[in-house]
Amino acid sequence: MDKYPYPTYKIADIGDYLKVFACTAVMSQPIMSLIMGNGQPIRTQDIFGILYNLVKYTAPAFIFGILYTTIRTNDLAGNFSYRKHLRSSWSNLFVPTIWWTLIYLLGMPWLQQINQFHNFGSFCWHFINGNAAPHLWYNTMMLQFIILMPLFWAISRFVGNNVKKGIAVALITLVLYLAWLLFYDTEVFHGAHEKTWYLLDRVFISFFIYGVFGVLCWQLRNQVNNFLQKFWWLILITFVACFIWTNFELYQFGHPVLFANAPYYKPSMTFYCLAVIALIAALCLYQVRKNSETALTVFHFLATYAYRAYLSNVFWNQLVWRGLNMQFHATYHPFLTFFGTWILTWILSFTSAYCLHIWWTKIKQII
Repeated sequence: MDKYPYPTYKIADIGDYLKVFACTAVMSQPIMSLIMGNGQPIRTQDIFGILYNLVKYTAPAFIFGILYTTIRTNDLAGNFSYRKHLRSSWSNLFVPTIWWTLIYLLGMPWLQQINQFHNFGSFCWHFINGNAAPHLWYNTMMLQFIILMPLFWAISRFVGNNVKKGIAVALITLVLYLAWLLFYDTEVFHGAHEKTWYLLDRVFISFFIYGVFGVLCWQLRNQVNNFLQKFWWLILITFVACFIWTNFELYQFGHPVLFANAPYYKPSMTFYCLAVIALIAALCLYQVRKNSETALTVFHFLATYAYRAYLSNVFWNQLVWRGLNMQFHATYHPFLTFFGTWILTWILSFTSAYCLHIWWTKIKQII
C-alpha cells in the first residue's frame, strides 16, 4: 500500500475505513442505552450486552484512523505545517463541535450528563468537558489529539521507516498504557475516585496507544500491511478470543446488565479494539489489492462527513425515538426497534452532515 492504484484524494485509506466503521457502530450505543432503560427481561439484556461489547471499539478506531490519515497525508506532502493543520481542523472539527454542543445544551438540555448547568460558569464548564450530551465526552478527548499533533509528527519523524525504532516505540507505549490501565482500574473504575476522577476517561492519555499505533501503522506500512494480509486469520482468532474475554468480564457483574461495566480501560478491551482495527485495516488492504474503486470511493466520501455525522447522531436518534414513540415499540419489539432506529439515525446523520456542509460552503461564498 506504499502506492495506491488511484489518486489518494479520490479513494479511501485505512484511516477512512476506520472512521466510517467507528461512526456507524457508535451510533448504536446511545440507542442501546435508551432501549435498556426501558426495563428489558434478562435474556434481552444479555443479548444487548453482547452487542454493546461488539461495537465497543469506536473511540480507539476513530483516533487510530485520524492519526493514520493525518500522518499519511503530511508525510506524502513532505512536511507538516501546524498552522495549516489547525486552520483546517478549526473549520472541519472545531466549528461543527461548537455548533452542535450549543444545540445540545440549549435545545436538548435533558441530555446533559452528571448534572445540569445552572449559571454561565457551569454552562461553559459543560461546554468544554463533554457533558452536554452522552457522546460529547469523545469530542473533548479527540480534539486534544488534534492540538497535540506535533507530538505525533515528531514520533513519526523519529521512527521513520526504521523497524527497530518502531518496535521499541510500540513496546514502550504498550507498557506505559498497561500501567495506566492498572492505575485506572485500581483508583477510578469502581475505585475510591470513581465519582471525582471520572473526567480521566476523556484525557488523551487514556487513548494514547491508538494514536501512536496509528502513526506506526503508516510509517512501517510495508511490514504492517504484509502482516495484516498474510495473518488476518490469526487476527480473527484473537478478535474472537478477546470478544469472549470482554463478555465474560461484563457478566461477572451479574444483572441488570450495565454498560458502565464495559469501559475501554481494560486490557481485554484494549486488545479487542486493536484486533478490530487490524481486521478493518485488512479489509481496506484487500479492497485496494482488488482495485475495488467503487467501495474505496464510497468509504472516502463517507469518511469526509463521519465526524460531523457523529456529532449530530444523538440529536437525530432523540427525534426518531420521541417522534415515532420508539419507547412504546421497544417494550414489545426491542431488537426491531433497535435496528430501525439505528438505520434511520445513520441516514439522517450523514444526510444532514452532507447538506449542512454544502449549505455552509455556499453561505461562505456569498459572504
